[in-house]
Amino acid sequence: MKSVFFGAVSAAALIASAVHAEPQAEVLHWWTSGGEAKSVAVLQEEFASKGGTWTDMPVAGGGGDAAMTALRARVLSGNAPTAVQLKGPAIQEWYEEGVLADISSVAEAQGWADVLPASIAGHMKCEGTWCAAPVNVHRVDWIWANADVLEANGIEMPTTWDEFNAAAEKLAAAGVIPLAHGGQAWQDATVFEAVALGILGPDGFRKAFVDLDMDTLKSDEMKAVFDQMRTMRGYVDENFSGRDWNLATAMVMNGEAAFQIMGDWAKGEFMAAGKVPGEDFLCASVPGDGFLYNVDSFAMFTVDGDDKKAGQDLLAELIVGQNFQKVFNLNKGSIPARIDVPLDEFDSCAHLSAKDMSESSDNGSLLPSYAHGMALRGAQSGAITDVVTAHFNSDMSSDEAVNMLADAVANSM
Repeated sequence: MKSVFFGAVSAAALIASAVHAEPQAEVLHWWTSGGEAKSVAVLQEEFASKGGTWTDMPVAGGGGDAAMTALRARVLSGNAPTAVQLKGPAIQEWYEEGVLADISSVAEAQGWADVLPASIAGHMKCEGTWCAAPVNVHRVDWIWANADVLEANGIEMPTTWDEFNAAAEKLAAAGVIPLAHGGQAWQDATVFEAVALGILGPDGFRKAFVDLDMDTLKSDEMKAVFDQMRTMRGYVDENFSGRDWNLATAMVMNGEAAFQIMGDWAKGEFMAAGKVPGEDFLCASVPGDGFLYNVDSFAMFTVDGDDKKAGQDLLAELIVGQNFQKVFNLNKGSIPARIDVPLDEFDSCAHLSAKDMSESSDNGSLLPSYAHGMALRGAQSGAITDVVTAHFNSDMSSDEAVNMLADAVANSM
């Protein structure tokens, strides 16, 4: 048990006090694409520069689903990794199973409460103690576009779904794939919630995907969301099934497709390929108001050994440190979770994201992404996504979809 004196010293001193243990960390994550791998390498290098030994455990695929399967097996075998990429309610679920470590000593020594937005900090706490460290804030509801393709076809970035549909029809007639998409459940859900935010509005989105309000789930507005999804199904190419998201991003990069609806980790791919925002590619929020956020974070699992505990303390200190927050997010495409990191070196899309997040926070339209595990627990979000994917890959009507949606959510609670 840490004393009051220890709570006042730096996390570095805490690490040194752990019997001079060499920090060790086995880190489970799913950052395996180009921009993501470059980003996590920053943390590995900084960890090593502080005398730590990093064991990398990347698990590709499924937007983290495969990583969670691997984690479950490790925890059940009594051999949990030191740190795990987790977010949203999943952090609380693991805490309730009694397997998360308390990193409050680091958080308090480093003053996290003073530099993190309250909404973000809330996701990192477990019954008042700090149990996870936030890495960034991703915006989910983005449209990315190939600037040359749009210019060649006389198309502006759409500001309404009717404009998007008109642009897509024009592109299809010109032989360009309107929408780059990967047919994986989480990608279907990403497009769906972006459409839902635009059609339902922030209040309707909150009622549907945070409060799970049945009237909203079965409403005519929700039918309109599925109507738009059916329209968008016609804008993807026939080879979309199973495609990874970064390959869809590459389709936009090379001009094979015009648009992609994806979180700003897609920007990390553009930037890693040397593309320039505003010149090679364009960014805009999807039609409608609001901001859907997805916060990457690392939860620390209960481990034995001073070396592993020292590794957790060092990781937590570095993750929320100003330097890593800046360098990581420059690579990843997101913006810092800390509010005191200067954005001078960030691009125009990041500045737009920061501006919109601030405004959305002020007007109550800053919303957790359901598709990326921030708004709901696994059973509820999985039930919604199952319906979304079933609808997208069939001839199911919108009436059938909303009824199935309401039933699925009711059965998951």
